[in-house]
Amino acid sequence: MKEGIHPDYHPTAFVDVSTGKKFLTFSTVKSGQTETIDGVEYVKVIRDITMDSHPVYTGEKRFVDTAGRVEKFQNKFRRRRG
Repeated sequence: MKEGIHPDYHPTAFVDVSTGKKFLTFSTVKSGQTETIDGVEYVKVIRDITMDSHPVYTGEKRFVDTAGRVEKFQNKFRRRRG
């Protein structure tokens, strides 16, 4: 492997905010937050949706609305009655 051209590969903890579940893996993603789990320091990356909470994997039907996107879309494409 050539030196100095590859990104830093480090332990990473992806955290699902809706379920609180943590997925421990290795990644090149960077974050300003860290967390120590079982003596290992992980870069902490917070996610809105992961495979643990995504409706396709859980079988649930629900809206996941971040920052009012669903309402914004509905207002933009609402049919005008006249």
